[in-house]
Amino acid sequence: MIKITKKGAKAWVTFTYTPDQEVESVHLSGEWSEWKDEPMKQKKNGDYSITKVIKTGESYEFGYKIDGQEWLIESMCPVTTSPFYTENSILEL
Repeated sequence: MIKITKKGAKAWVTFTYTPDQEVESVHLSGEWSEWKDEPMKQKKNGDYSITKVIKTGESYEFGYKIDGQEWLIESMCPVTTSPFYTENSILEL
């Protein structure tokens, strides 16, 4: 799930991932950070979340890396094929 709050040239974007099984870690990776893995914090309810401040007026590809292995997309975003023959989510700000 994604929640976006736009303010001028910036947007506060909260990414939330709800695992359907037990996981060790969840990282967010996207074009805005040159694909650097950013750890998401686990909440008491089991969800993982992170809030990023991102420049508006752009589109960014991103995904979730689960346990350092599995790559997942955000179901509420459009999808594109990556150069690695996987799919990336598209965040349009």
